[in-house]
Amino acid sequence: MSEEITATASPSKTAARAIGLVTAFAMLVVDQAHKLWMIDVFDISSRQPVHVLPWLDLVMAWNNGISYSLLQADTAAGRYGLLALTLAATLLLAVWMWRAGEGLTTFALGLVVGGALGNAYDRFTYGAVADFFYIHVGSFSWYVFNLADVGIVAGVGLLLYESLFIKEKTVKTV
Repeated sequence: MSEEITATASPSKTAARAIGLVTAFAMLVVDQAHKLWMIDVFDISSRQPVHVLPWLDLVMAWNNGISYSLLQADTAAGRYGLLALTLAATLLLAVWMWRAGEGLTTFALGLVVGGALGNAYDRFTYGAVADFFYIHVGSFSWYVFNLADVGIVAGVGLLLYESLFIKEKTVKTV
């Protein structure tokens, strides 16, 4: 008995890929829509700070670096270097997402890819990433972030959860 091996993806892998792609696209669209609204409609620059909760303010902050304002890029060469680094990392994550066969993995990677593309779009368009959410309690203050960052952190958290708490399915071959 001979088995024919085909290059087409299984329905579950195709569905998982769709989950990842739709999630990435949705994260990118929601992030960019929120940023456009905050900057152009709400005009956060002229209203800031907006006190939402005792521990949460809306502000306008332009981040020239990456997470926690690391690797500040104040020149065009620096910005394009960070953009190239972001796009290379995003491409690697997108390949991982495409190859993954599980819905949770592709969903989590979709959040990361969409968030990374949202911040990359800002860096390309504005020269910096637009951040708005400022969390503070007493003298403790967290960095200012945006919805793309929320997607990235949630995606990484889901990947960690999956790797630590979800048992790997074993496939028996005959």
